[in-house]
Amino acid sequence: MSTLFYHRLADLLVLLHLTFVLFVLFGGLLILKWPWVMWLHLPAASWGALIEFTGWICPLTPLEQWLRETGGGRGYQSGFIEHYVLPLLYPAGLTGRVQVVLGLLVLLLNCGVYLLVFRRRRQSMQRP
Repeated sequence: MSTLFYHRLADLLVLLHLTFVLFVLFGGLLILKWPWVMWLHLPAASWGALIEFTGWICPLTPLEQWLRETGGGRGYQSGFIEHYVLPLLYPAGLTGRVQVVLGLLVLLLNCGVYLLVFRRRRQSMQRP
């Protein structure tokens, strides 16, 4: 296979990874319109928070690095968040403290959304 093929697959994987990160952060808002999304979002948000709290590397990151290296490019040593997202948000590198803050952000944001949804449901069930 051509090196361009591996580069394109790596780029596609980056988009998929970014989409997943955005779903982890904001997917709870989708349940306001489509309640069934909760069954997809809860495991995704749990996984995202677990990755941040433990400092683990998402399996998509080594796959992307392998695709880039197989295509003749250079991989990177950090994780996806540190390599792509943090340079947009923070000038410094990813630290353990920042990871905990990101994990808490995921939990707090989504807990707030779910609390709002459950309150709306309770109110709509109590109406005659």
